[in-house]
Amino acid sequence: MTDDFEQEAVAGEALDVVTPGALDGVRIDRALSILTGLSRSEASAILDSGTVSLDGKTILKASVTLTAGQHLVAILPAPDSGEVAPDASVPVAVVLEDADFIIVNKAPNQVVHPGAGQREGTLVAGVLARFPEIMDLARMGLCDPIRPGVVHRLDKGTSGVLAFARTPEGFEALSEQLADRSMERIYIGMVEGHVAEERGVVDAPIGRSSRTPTMMSVRSDGRPARTHYEVLTRIEKPHAMSLLKLQLDTGRTHQIRVHLSTIGHPIVNDARYGHRRERRLDEDRFFLHSQSLAFSHPRTGEWVSAKVDLPLDIGSLVPEGIEL
Repeated sequence: MTDDFEQEAVAGEALDVVTPGALDGVRIDRALSILTGLSRSEASAILDSGTVSLDGKTILKASVTLTAGQHLVAILPAPDSGEVAPDASVPVAVVLEDADFIIVNKAPNQVVHPGAGQREGTLVAGVLARFPEIMDLARMGLCDPIRPGVVHRLDKGTSGVLAFARTPEGFEALSEQLADRSMERIYIGMVEGHVAEERGVVDAPIGRSSRTPTMMSVRSDGRPARTHYEVLTRIEKPHAMSLLKLQLDTGRTHQIRVHLSTIGHPIVNDARYGHRRERRLDEDRFFLHSQSLAFSHPRTGEWVSAKVDLPLDIGSLVPEGIEL
């Protein structure tokens, strides 16, 4: 499967958190175990690997204690490749159902597939409970068993339309369209500040940050990445913000968030690539929504499109009368 998509983790599975008050004074190995569900011995092994840092300083000793507010970063081992168990309790909002694919509306803060930070209750488990045939694609070797049918992914904090394949024909056709950039993906994002131009393109290669491995950045040796944007409206209060329509030519990890931060207009409430101000959003939620998805049908070639409205948590921040 192409890796030309957004995803939450970068190298293996990434933990990137601000230490909560509940872990103040707790040993770092125990804290890693609490935050990830890994055993203490597994947490110690991660520390030994040199991939854990506090406020940018590498930590090797398990006995180091945490202080509330510290920036804790760790590269975690990827989960085993065992098959995902279906979970009918996970809500799945199906937007479009076809014999070869389904399109769902991912909820805010819903994790797409299992990772070291969350192994249960993911969107994949819910989809698998309703469409068990997607696991056949993994058994055929077309995709990873922990990501059955997944054609592309969205960050945990991004809501909106997402496609799953149901058949080999569907998986191959949609993956090919994603790779050759003929699949159309439109996002709505609110950014800090007033974007001066009515429309523009950010064309800048993206690669893993050399300073923080859980983040991506614009790098001369990165992979090509292009993001088109159009200003829908500019907002004055509670402070200067711009509502943008965004279209991806590529889909590198965290592409939209990195590109907009690079031009000085980070996504609202994006603590990783921007900053937080007081906002009516959940802690891990930022203002980015996958509004629509369009592609050629795997068998008929007919143009298929699906669009979903902004969820209430961010839709309430958009001024009345704005056409999206």
